[in-house]
Amino acid sequence: MSKLYEIRRSSASKKKENNSLKKDANIKITPLGGLHEIGKNMTVFEYGNDILILDAGLAFPDDDMLGIDMVIPDITYLQKNRNKIRGIVLTHGHEDHIGAIPYVLKEFNVPVFGTKLTLGILKNKLQEHGILNSSKLNVVNPGEKFLLGEFKVEFIRSNHSIADAVAVALHTPAGVILHTGDFKIDSTPIDGEMIDLGRIGELGRKGVLLLMSDSTNAERKGYTMSERTVGTTFDNVFDNCNKRIFIATFASNIHRVQQIINAAVKHGRKVAVSGRSMENVLTAAIELGYMDIPKNTLISLDELGKYTKEQVVIVTTGSQGETMSALSRMAYSGHKKVNIEAGDLVIISASPIPGNEKSISNVINELLKHGAEVIYESLADVHVSGHACQEELKIILALAKPKYFMPVHGEFKHLSRHKALALQMGMKPENIFLMENGQVLDVSKRAAKITGIVPSGRVLVDGLGVGDVGSIVLRDRKHLSEDGLIVVVMTIDQASKTVVAGPDIISRGFVYVRESEDLMESMRETATQVIDDCLSNNTLDWASLKSHVKNELGSFIFSKTKRKPMILPVIMDI
Repeated sequence: MSKLYEIRRSSASKKKENNSLKKDANIKITPLGGLHEIGKNMTVFEYGNDILILDAGLAFPDDDMLGIDMVIPDITYLQKNRNKIRGIVLTHGHEDHIGAIPYVLKEFNVPVFGTKLTLGILKNKLQEHGILNSSKLNVVNPGEKFLLGEFKVEFIRSNHSIADAVAVALHTPAGVILHTGDFKIDSTPIDGEMIDLGRIGELGRKGVLLLMSDSTNAERKGYTMSERTVGTTFDNVFDNCNKRIFIATFASNIHRVQQIINAAVKHGRKVAVSGRSMENVLTAAIELGYMDIPKNTLISLDELGKYTKEQVVIVTTGSQGETMSALSRMAYSGHKKVNIEAGDLVIISASPIPGNEKSISNVINELLKHGAEVIYESLADVHVSGHACQEELKIILALAKPKYFMPVHGEFKHLSRHKALALQMGMKPENIFLMENGQVLDVSKRAAKITGIVPSGRVLVDGLGVGDVGSIVLRDRKHLSEDGLIVVVMTIDQASKTVVAGPDIISRGFVYVRESEDLMESMRETATQVIDDCLSNNTLDWASLKSHVKNELGSFIFSKTKRKPMILPVIMDI
């Protein structure tokens, strides 16, 4: 039986709305994230007075976002239309699809729908934010349908690098909109549940109005290898290995962790887990029955000393070289309980997310300095992607037979290559839409076109602050990180127009005072001269005085050092 969940409105208003809308049913589709970028996936579907949100993810900060913890989508448009929002639908439990949910739910009190593991992972996140409300989380199984206003939502079983991933079919008055979510076609998945290509083909025969498909691997030819390939590699590596083994992988890839555990059990090793996210996901997966771990296989890090090196495997976070991850702390001898030693074997079972290549390289170099052997993707089949390559993307296009097509989830080069594949499959170029975040695609049975744009962009999260750090703050942080800070402190008697104390020069991140005493004294003399000139000209407006000090001292410092530190004059009046 299909599961039905309906947001109810008064029958009178609903009847009136249906009469006016179904004369010419138009669906508005607005991506708020996930296009021309990797991460912060979020799409808004709108019909009449109903809005459905598909995913709400985060992105990791760029190198120039100094101090920023994460990036989430701008939800200004949703805030203006909060009364229309009927619910949030999740395709799977990766951070780039659910990471922004806690911030969204703090704004909107709406139900969330996802598969069992997806919501199990989400519960931990909501608990950390102090907003867990289980009654708002609705478990939906693949193959089930439910109602959100005028949208009938269907979950379709899929394959990805996390269990319980689904594609989503939206049955609307205008037609079926099929969103693949992140996927690949794996004919030998670890859980034995292959993507439901039959259902996608059935929808295609009946007619798919719009296909929205994952573009991450659109540049890669052929097919993505099965997850079982990695299991075979692990088995070969473990065989006759007398070293202590560390394996770093994504915490959410429970199928990968299951294969590590299978290899460990087969070769008589105990398994210890390091990293908070790894522990949380593993706990959720075990509680929900998604992992099969023989009794007495798992041990704590404190118990490692009871076993020889060839008797243990440590599964850890840090496959992306994150600074504070467990693997990084081990590599730099900063972990409280275990560190890398000569003779250890470290397997990095992941590929670099774009932008993380340097961080991973630094960690690998540090591991090698400790005398460890390191195996990573370019040396062995220790990782396979969770995203479809070109031939799999073609299969979905062939099965769905969409009237319109929108590539999603990727940088512009990925979306553009996916469009080229659709053209090869015979689609008309005018029926393919390369969208940007914030653009509105208006789709009906008769036509599809881009009709407008809504606010979109990046909201920066820094600690507990959400959106309070913008481009000006980032510019100042960059300035400080590159050139340092000079503080000019002085006390002025306004009545007598004299400097009572100072000016004192304080340097932070610019020069070391004891090694640059001559320069510091010259800077003090320059500041004194500027202040005296201003006072003699009766320039006692604090803003003008500060501006003169900044400009003149800045010019002097640049002439001597070719550097431009941030200059902060501090004036005290007595």
